[in-house]
Amino acid sequence: MENFTNILFEIRGSVATVTLNRPEKLNTLSSAILEELRRAIQEILGREGVRAAVITGAGEKAFSAGADVAELAKFSVTEAKKFAELGQGVFNLIENGGKPFIAAVNGHAFGGGCELALACAIRIASENARLGQPEIKLGFTTGFGGSQRLARIVGKPRALELCLFGEPIDAKTALEWGLVNRVVPQERIISEAATLAEKLASYSPVAVKHTLEAINSAFDVPLTEGQAFEASLFALCFDTEDKKEGIAAFFEKRKPRFTGK
Repeated sequence: MENFTNILFEIRGSVATVTLNRPEKLNTLSSAILEELRRAIQEILGREGVRAAVITGAGEKAFSAGADVAELAKFSVTEAKKFAELGQGVFNLIENGGKPFIAAVNGHAFGGGCELALACAIRIASENARLGQPEIKLGFTTGFGGSQRLARIVGKPRALELCLFGEPIDAKTALEWGLVNRVVPQERIISEAATLAEKLASYSPVAVKHTLEAINSAFDVPLTEGQAFEASLFALCFDTEDKKEGIAAFFEKRKPRFTGK
């Protein structure tokens, strides 16, 4: 397993946990931490035994307060585009890698931190969490895919409100808007995320992967094309040992033991 400086990386059973570990800087996202995050994600995706993952931030104040402004201040146009592409590449791996990631938003998730949470399949927020895209207040736009994912998740009007005004929303509002899946007390957020990750890890990795693929493609194609894609993924599951095991367990009234084959 790789060594990291800016993140904590742990695997327990079939669940991996990645913790952004710069609490003194509110877990802001520098180029260095994004590179480490990419390596951690690649490690997770490359390990057959890891079936789900949790991403969170160290400390109780912030999941991630966004990009490191001190680093941004030095960027040229070319460097800014490269930085945006780095973040987008990492977050695309999270969203499209075929394994479910859960964001345990344990505090502020601003800018790139909010965009990181948006890339995850499931988002859980602590009661004290605040989420937002304040980039416009600094004179620039979202850069890690936030405008695109927000519009798909909360709709165009609310995405415009978040990105144009730059004001954060609290956890309750985020839940009402569909930006997060659930809100839990601060002290329970990691255990809740771990429980959900373990539940996802207990399902057929093939079925989970195809479910992610089907839903992630839903906004990119016409309904009829999406349905055809879904039917193909559904059919592929019927050529797996996991499908046979799931059906057998159903009739035998026992918990299935999926192997990912």
